[in-house]
Amino acid sequence: MNNKIIFALFAIIIISGCSQKENNDSIINRYDLIPSNATKMTPETDIHPPILHTDDFENPVPLPFPVNTAGGEDSPFYYNGSLYYFFTPIVNQPLSVQLTDGATGIYITHKNGTGWTEPVKLALNEPGKLSLDGCEFVINNTLWFCSAREGYTGLHWFTSEIINDAAMPAKLVPFPDSYEVGELHIHGNQLYFHSTRPGGKGDYDIWISTFADNEWGEPVNVEAVNSEVTDGWPYISSDGLELWFLRWYMGTPAVMKSVWNGTAWGEPELIVSQFAGEPTFDEEGNLYFIHHYYNNSVMIEADIYVAYKR
Repeated sequence: MNNKIIFALFAIIIISGCSQKENNDSIINRYDLIPSNATKMTPETDIHPPILHTDDFENPVPLPFPVNTAGGEDSPFYYNGSLYYFFTPIVNQPLSVQLTDGATGIYITHKNGTGWTEPVKLALNEPGKLSLDGCEFVINNTLWFCSAREGYTGLHWFTSEIINDAAMPAKLVPFPDSYEVGELHIHGNQLYFHSTRPGGKGDYDIWISTFADNEWGEPVNVEAVNSEVTDGWPYISSDGLELWFLRWYMGTPAVMKSVWNGTAWGEPELIVSQFAGEPTFDEEGNLYFIHHYYNNSVMIEADIYVAYKR
């Protein structure tokens, strides 16, 4: 939803021109980098609020502080009591600032009895090395993330085991370049991802690759859910029977759902529209998604919302 994918096209140019000394490896207070005059949006001041199209959930509401701030919270992924997400202090700041501000990156927060713990930034690169990290997905306490970083050309996928909120050394995922793997979700031996690779229906499409013989097989277009507009950011339910994803709907992103009928994915159903996307779920079946606040075609900030299951 944010610029996590497109930043990779520019980040290598930025990284190659930056000194490693510009990277601040000291602990950064992310709140200090949010401008004092930044507007903290609320449902009461939102002129384009998310619209719920089902009776399965209560009306969506933003997560409380300390998760949401006047900065940009984006790309949530829930796993085993923890919420991983992308944060940047100013949603429209230059990529060169995101690269070196010391605060932009992937964070983790945990559910507690009253809300959420103070988010902690994950250190996913070696000290002194520049990188832009995002697109997070977690399985078996292993974080999968995309990154544009020193020593690599273009965007690549990495994994890092997360232990006590600390990231172990990242390992490169050797996807074939021709697969053009965008944001992904793995269920069993199947990899769902979005891509603009040739052979799709238009713009971003959702593709599936099966892991066999120690490699990811040639991607297949998930034609039943794809359209001529953007379809992406897939999420597979734990039972493998629901495919949730983002689709461009009436000019803005929306959350869609497709149900497996035993042989194929069914016709997608509209769940939440109007600047809503990147769905993820907790153990109780509550729906989390990202909502961007816009005014006059300018993004003001972004928050993580939850629609509690009825």
